[in-house]
This record gives sequence, structure tokens and C-alpha cells, in this order.
Amino acid sequence: MDTPMEPSTEAFTTLGEQLLLLSLDDESGHAKDSAKVALAISAAVLVELVLADRVDVADDKVVVVDATPLGEPALDTALAAIAGKDKPGSAKDWINQLKADSVARANTGLIEKGLVREEKKKVLGLFPVRRYPEADGSVEAAVRQRLDAVVLRGATPNERTASLVALLHGARLHRLAFPDADARRIAAAMESISHDQWSATAVRRAVKAAEDALATIIAVTVTTTVITGS
Repeated sequence: MDTPMEPSTEAFTTLGEQLLLLSLDDESGHAKDSAKVALAISAAVLVELVLADRVDVADDKVVVVDATPLGEPALDTALAAIAGKDKPGSAKDWINQLKADSVARANTGLIEKGLVREEKKKVLGLFPVRRYPEADGSVEAAVRQRLDAVVLRGATPNERTASLVALLHGARLHRLAFPDADARRIAAAMESISHDQWSATAVRRAVKAAEDALATIIAVTVTTTVITGS
């Protein structure tokens, strides 16, 4: 299987970091769809660990098959947390539990790799906020080119690109990757890629579990928001 890093001329980035790059406005550093992106980043950690043969998802339970660290902090922290549990949890449980740390580590990873810079500001002169404007756009451009080739032009994806497509689709983040394209066409193409036979069985199970968990969590979140706001 592919290693957890992108085997190309791109700087090494996790799927979570790629998702975060797609969500950040290049100039302002403001994150779009931050709630759904956070869930997708967390789900991406599980998919990465399966791609690296560290965990498996069977009957919606996440189990460790190899606890050897990978040398990537965002993944190793999650792997240690999963390995430290007496009983295996579901994909949904782990996506919720890993969310905050996964987003923080994705931010840190992008800063350390020189892809974004951190800016601290105060809203209304009172409330501190952090923004992450682009410092090096080469990796995001390469990610968008791969997505464009696969989703719009029908190129055959590798496992990591197909996984990224499935995560975007599962979290309903189509417009982050294709803001100006026809929404129905993009959703249909991503749906097809997500369920095509592009990966090993273990990866397909993990991606399917992640997609199902994302759909459930997002649906609950939307319903709760509507009820609370009504």
C-alpha cells in the first residue's frame, strides 16, 4: 500500500493537511466550512493509518494491527490513542475524539512545512483569533491539479487521491475543491470515485466507515443547529 505521505515532488503532507489547505483562503487565512473540515481531517487520520497498515476497520470497529510509529506526529498521536484503549471504538467515536487534536496538528504541520504562516489578530480589538494565510502555494496547486484530473477528466486515482476525494464527498465539501464547477456534476463524479474499485479491501472498508460516520455526524449537527436556532 501507499505510505502515508504523498510519493511525489510535492512536500510531504498528510491527507488532513491537504484538506486544511483546500479550506483556507489564500490571502486572509480564514478557514471555510471549518466544522465539516475538522471532521474530515479527523476521518483522514483513520484512513491514513489504514493506508499505512497500522489499523484496520472491521464491523465498524477500529483495531490496531501494528503500533509502530510512522514518524508523523499527527498520525502517531492518534495511533497511540487507539492502541491505548482496552476495547476498540467505532469510526464515528474516533472521528469525534480525535477531531480537536487532528486539526491542531494539521495546522502545526502546515506551518512547520512552510506552507502557511500564522497570524494572530484581535476582532473588535478584544477577541484573539488566528489566521493561516498562504506562504507557499505549490502544494495546494498540485493537490487541486490531481483532483481536477481525477474528478473532471476521469484520470485513474491512486489510493491517496481517491481517499481524499471520498473524504471531501463524505463531508459534503465538494465546493472547497471545485468552487466554480457544476455542483451536481462534481457530486456525481466524487460519488462514483468514492465507490469505485480503486483500493485494497481494508482501505475500502475504512473509507466507507469514515464516509458513513461523517454523514451521520454532519446530519446530527445540522439537525441540532436548526432546532437550536429555531
